[in-house]
Amino acid sequence: MTTPRIYLPQKMEEGSTVELRYENLHYIKNVLRLKRGNPLILFDGMGFEYESTIRDITVKSATVEIIRKNPFQVDNSIKITLAQALPKGNKMDFIIQKASELGVTRIIPFKSSRSIPKLAGNKIHLKMPRWQKIAVEASRKCGRENIPEITDIITYEKALQWPKEGILKIIFWEGETNTGIKEILHSKKYEGVTDFFIVVGPEGGFSNEEIEMASKVGFLPASLGRLVLKVETAVLVILSILQYEKGAFGNQNIKTENLTTK
Repeated sequence: MTTPRIYLPQKMEEGSTVELRYENLHYIKNVLRLKRGNPLILFDGMGFEYESTIRDITVKSATVEIIRKNPFQVDNSIKITLAQALPKGNKMDFIIQKASELGVTRIIPFKSSRSIPKLAGNKIHLKMPRWQKIAVEASRKCGRENIPEITDIITYEKALQWPKEGILKIIFWEGETNTGIKEILHSKKYEGVTDFFIVVGPEGGFSNEEIEMASKVGFLPASLGRLVLKVETAVLVILSILQYEKGAFGNQNIKTENLTTK
């Protein structure tokens, strides 16, 4: 059985004890049914993992002893910021979950002219903690060392102004017929780029005016080919391509003779 991972965003030292409460307590006690003496791995989202042992479990908390503090090997190969127009229904939940698994550094939800969801007031306040929780859970399960940042919902105009100089800015548009993501990533002009800012639209795509606005501030319109993919599918494809071409999936240090199949 794989040792369970628990996210605990605080500094910890070897030999000290920490208390797990609320959702973490429920998870290890009622879901995993762990007991006194069982091992755990805590991670702080700041670059360290902690080999730990449960010393006591009560109704209100679990006492966990930190046995060993280990620096986490951080994958700094690339940084990806995903600016995602609000899609319909609960698709944003799915996108945040999968984007977290695929190593996105930051997720920026934004409203575009064709975004159907009209979140306001309490609905926004309810969405943000839910999305944070989904990102934490996805990061815990996939074994990544940190938690992606999820910003407040902003306007399209503000999303376009977010990236700084030196970042490769790509906006995906079904109306683009000349340039695909492959051409951009294989271009010698962008060979050394490791910081990517990608923009993905809602179900109805972007308007011509929005693409024109993005182009004026340096975004490269790109196509994913002749097929029109669903929003959630397009995000998975884009992130997988980026990680394969530039990031974690393209690790040149992995030797093929070490790969095994089950």
